[in-house]
Amino acid sequence: MTISFKQFFDDISCTYTYLVADLDTKEAIIIDPVLEDVDNYLAFINANQYNLLHVLETHVHADHITGAAVLQEHTGAKTAVSELCGALSADQQVNDGDIFQFGKQTIRTIATPGHTHGSLSYLWQDRLFTGDALLIGGCGRTDFQAGDAATLYNSITQKIFTLPDETLIYPGHDYNGKFVSSVAQEKKTNPRLAGKTQAEFVDIMENLNLPNPKQMDIAVPANKLCGRAAT
Repeated sequence: MTISFKQFFDDISCTYTYLVADLDTKEAIIIDPVLEDVDNYLAFINANQYNLLHVLETHVHADHITGAAVLQEHTGAKTAVSELCGALSADQQVNDGDIFQFGKQTIRTIATPGHTHGSLSYLWQDRLFTGDALLIGGCGRTDFQAGDAATLYNSITQKIFTLPDETLIYPGHDYNGKFVSSVAQEKKTNPRLAGKTQAEFVDIMENLNLPNPKQMDIAVPANKLCGRAAT
């Protein structure tokens, strides 16, 4: 069985989008698409004659508008967002443990709340797509959309860090030119988490003092409609 894996990068929001396809059946899924990059995804999908089945979101994003609705219009793919995100227009309200099938491949949902109440990660083979729950050398902020630092610490340490050390971490963003990490690397070197207690982690997160994402007031309402408000 042959598999295609593609990592896209959006320069403006520093967002990673992932496409995985079963080459035997040409069925595919995409994770966290960005509206401005939809033409790039469609060109890749059409060039390879893929049948896009699912558009999976790790959460309702605050820094960009999703391309889910436009991809659905062009491909017929079903949109999927956590049940806890309030994105009622999504075709599937996703819960912990839900499985998505494409060809003979499966991708499993792992609830990893904390960055937002409805944050999800997706496990495919030895790769975990973590969205903003766990970044390379960092993690998502926890100061809006019902985020909670203690909850995020538990999600990372009790769910992500209990996966095999060799599990590859593919984050939703990176701002330093990095592409991939691993469970072992993040357990050992992530400055917010390595050797930190929950209380220490909470203190770090409560003192980040970050400005709100520039597109937050537009992106969050649009993404609760799978991007339809922006089309």
